[in-house]
Amino acid sequence: MEQDQIKVLLIEDEEFDVRRIKNTINPYRERISIKDIVSTGEDALQTLEKRGPYDVAILDYQISGGLYGERLIKRLKKVDPSIQIIVITKMTINQTDLHFANQLIESGAYWFGTKYPSDIEEFIYQPTDFILTIMNAAEKKQLEQEKIQSQSRLDKKIDRILQERPMLGDSEEILKVRERIDKYAATHANVLIIGESGTGKELIARNIHYLSNRRYENFVTVNCAAIPDELIESELFGFLKGAFTGAKEDKAGLFEQANHGTIFLDEISELPYQAQAKLLRVLETGEMDKIGRKKSYHVDVRVIAATNKNLKERMKKNLFREDLYYRLNILNIQAPALKERKEDIRTLIDYFVGHHCRDLSIVLPAITDDAWNILEQFHWPGNVRQLKNVAQRLVILSNDAITQETVELAMDIQAQDKVTGLTHPVFSQENILPLKDVEQNFRKQYFEFVRQHSRTDTEAAGKLGLAPPNFHRMCKELGLK
Repeated sequence: MEQDQIKVLLIEDEEFDVRRIKNTINPYRERISIKDIVSTGEDALQTLEKRGPYDVAILDYQISGGLYGERLIKRLKKVDPSIQIIVITKMTINQTDLHFANQLIESGAYWFGTKYPSDIEEFIYQPTDFILTIMNAAEKKQLEQEKIQSQSRLDKKIDRILQERPMLGDSEEILKVRERIDKYAATHANVLIIGESGTGKELIARNIHYLSNRRYENFVTVNCAAIPDELIESELFGFLKGAFTGAKEDKAGLFEQANHGTIFLDEISELPYQAQAKLLRVLETGEMDKIGRKKSYHVDVRVIAATNKNLKERMKKNLFREDLYYRLNILNIQAPALKERKEDIRTLIDYFVGHHCRDLSIVLPAITDDAWNILEQFHWPGNVRQLKNVAQRLVILSNDAITQETVELAMDIQAQDKVTGLTHPVFSQENILPLKDVEQNFRKQYFEFVRQHSRTDTEAAGKLGLAPPNFHRMCKELGLK
C-alpha cells in the first residue's frame, strides 16, 4: 500500500476517550489522520455521506443516541461497503464468551478491543496493537477497493460478451427462453438444453453462465462428439505425468479447468457409455478421478448439457444412462427452431446484415419487400446458423440493395445444383489462384453445404465418411465454427 495518509472517522461521545485516542495516534500523525470526530450514530452517517470516503472508522460501541452497536455498523457498511470499522468498548471480551465478538464481526466490524481503564490517561488501548490494526484495516480497504474495481472491469467485459452475441427476437418462444435463462441463472442446478442443430443452444448456455454468480469463473465448452472414445476420460478429467506412455507432463482435465465455473457439454448424446458412468459420479458426489492419481479430488462445477436427439429413445436402446439423464435434466430449456418463430426473422436478418456491413466497412443496404418475402417464407432447416451464413452472402452479393435476385442467388450458393449441391465456379484469367487455395475454398464451401443439410455435426461427418474428431479438426483448419 502506498504511504498516503489513512483517513479516519472517529465516532466517540466522551471527550476523555477522544483525547486518549488522539494521544495514541499522535506519534503516527504523518501516516494516520483523524479527519472528522462525531458523537452520535446519526452524525456519523451524515458525515460519511457528505465528507467520505474514509479508510477507517473508529467506533465506541456504547455511543450515545438511539443508533449504536451492531445497527450502526451495518448502516455504516451500507453507505460505504469498503470502510473498515474498528470497535472499542468498555465491555470485557474473553475467550470463554465470544458471542459478543461474533456479533460484531458478523455485523461488518474489522476488529474490536477493550478500552484501557480510566486511570490510564495517555492511551485508549495498547499503542502498538492499535496502530497496527488501523494500518492493516486501511490495507484491507485498499484490497477490497481493488477487488471491486476488478469485478467492475469483469462486469463490463461480461456485458460486452452478452451484447456481442445477444438473444435476438421478440417472439413468444424466445421470450419464454429468456425468462427461463433468468430463472436458471439464479440457481446452481444442472440444465439440459434440447433443440435442433443451429438453434443457439451454446448461446443459451453462455447466457445462463454469465448471468449467474459463477460469471467471474471459467465457461468451458466441450463437444462430446469431437473427442475420440479412447481420449474422453483424459480430456474430461486429466492425467498425471507418467500415467501412461506419452504422458510427459500433468494435464488438467476440462472439469478441473471449469472448477467453480460452468462446463457446457454439447452433443451429450454422443458421450461414450463408459464415460457416462464417470460423469454421473462427478454429478452425484463432486468427486473425480484423474488418471495416475490414487486419490479422488473434489470439483465444484455447474453442468449444462445440450442435445438435438431424443435421449429417452436412446435410453430405450441402452445408448444413454437413465440415471445420468435425470441428473442432467433437473432443469431444461427447449431451444425453438427458427420455423417456430418466423416473426423473429426480420430482427435476425437486420442484426446479422448490420454486423457484416460493419465488419466490411460498407453502407447498410436496403432490403426490398420481395426479398423479405422470400426470407420470411423459407423453412430454414439449418436454423439461425444457416440464416447467419445467408446474411453474410447477402451483404457480399448486394450492391445498393438486397433484392429478390440477391436472395435467390444467396440461396443457390448453398444448395441448388442437383449434381454436386454447389454452384459451378466462375474462372477468371485475371484471378488465377494456386491449386491449394482453390481446393481449400472448395472444401470450405462443401463442408458448409453438408452442415447446412445435416441435423448435427456427427451426421455431417458420417455423410462425408469422416470420423467426428477428424471432421471437427478439418472444420477448425478451414476456419469454420
